[in-house]
Amino acid sequence: MSPDEPIVTPTAAHHRPGGGFQNPWPNAELHGFKDFLRWRLGERRGKHIPPNPPYGSLPTRQPAIVSPRAARGYRSVTWVGHSTVLLQLGALNVLTDPVWSERASPLKWIGPRRVMAPAVDFDALPQIDVVLLSHNHYDHLDAPTVRRIAKKFPDAAWLCPLRLGGLLRSWGVRHLVERDWWQRVETPMYTATCLPAQHFSARGLRDRGDTLWCGWAIEAEGVRVCFAGDTALHPEFRAIASAAGPFDLVMLPIGAYEPRWFMRAVHMNPEDALEAYRALTTRNAAPPPCLALHWGTFRLTDEAVEEPPARFAQLWSDAGLPGNANWTFAHGETRRL
Repeated sequence: MSPDEPIVTPTAAHHRPGGGFQNPWPNAELHGFKDFLRWRLGERRGKHIPPNPPYGSLPTRQPAIVSPRAARGYRSVTWVGHSTVLLQLGALNVLTDPVWSERASPLKWIGPRRVMAPAVDFDALPQIDVVLLSHNHYDHLDAPTVRRIAKKFPDAAWLCPLRLGGLLRSWGVRHLVERDWWQRVETPMYTATCLPAQHFSARGLRDRGDTLWCGWAIEAEGVRVCFAGDTALHPEFRAIASAAGPFDLVMLPIGAYEPRWFMRAVHMNPEDALEAYRALTTRNAAPPPCLALHWGTFRLTDEAVEEPPARFAQLWSDAGLPGNANWTFAHGETRRL
């Protein structure tokens, strides 16, 4: 079978009868459009919603990127913003959920706008070899960015969940691999595993669940990294640790969680993220770094932009975990693994 061919397992519980995909666990039911309107047009009336911080006012660092490629033994991680991360694992350069556009929206004049610019200039990117995609929401899959990467790095391999390949090809992607949960991609440079996540997919009003959502584990240059994708807390994190760990770096979303009644099924809050971290590190002899994602870039929900990292840091400290393992970065920050 060609690596570009999707491997389909239609009997899996997350495959929706009649086609498409679903969350297979109890208490994972999604809210519908009426509930969305209840939140945005009803519940918010008279409620204080913290304002956005001034554009560009959150802390930043100068990225430390090796271009075009790092040497063997060099391993680093740079936070571009939201769920976009650059991993430099020896000579292998990996991007997760790349978004360089100003808005997470199909339109240029409406939709969630950045509160922080991308912390790495697009033209400063090194030679990209692998792109890991979690799902098709606009804050994770951005058409203009995909087209730019496909044009500048035509040989990059795009790893995506099932049924996303057609859209990527229409934007100019040449090399892609679709995978279902638990399926692997093996190459001489890296091994990647498509991981379960609790979320959903949609780019319009009538395509919910038509494509799959996921996380990824990637192993290269002697290290294993878990990118959980965009996810709520679900029962499979311990199984992920058993199948793909132990991990040298765990990357977890911590933001976009209020109101809880609406977001619980699709996004973790800091408490959930800490529980997921504990499950993901059951095979580790010592706590590995946890990179906190999905905050501080696009304002998607009601909590203050600065709340998730502060709340996560307090929970981390209260749990007695080592402070140097809480990798809550400034935008653009680079650290070595």
